[in-house]
Amino acid sequence: MTSTTSTTSTTSLDVTGARTSEAADVITGARERIDALDDRIIGLVQERMAVSAVIQDSRIASGGRRVNLSREMDVLGHYRDALGRPGTSLAMTLLELCRGRI
Repeated sequence: MTSTTSTTSTTSLDVTGARTSEAADVITGARERIDALDDRIIGLVQERMAVSAVIQDSRIASGGRRVNLSREMDVLGHYRDALGRPGTSLAMTLLELCRGRI
């Protein structure tokens, strides 16, 4: 009795969902660029969180409240104006991340 082994290899066509190798190459390159952009975005969000913490600490030390609701409304409007309704959701997420524990 002979045994046959089947090997499964994943090709760039399988991974990308493309139908041609040319399209797979474009998609692979674009995904690499998106990954690099995501890394930069994460770094910027972390930087924003640190700056926000400085603002909150200063506001609290001066006897103020941790959160400035009118400023948050400005931020929400800015993101909405630039990105449409989904921008509001993005801004809400950023504000939540930057507030820290309340």
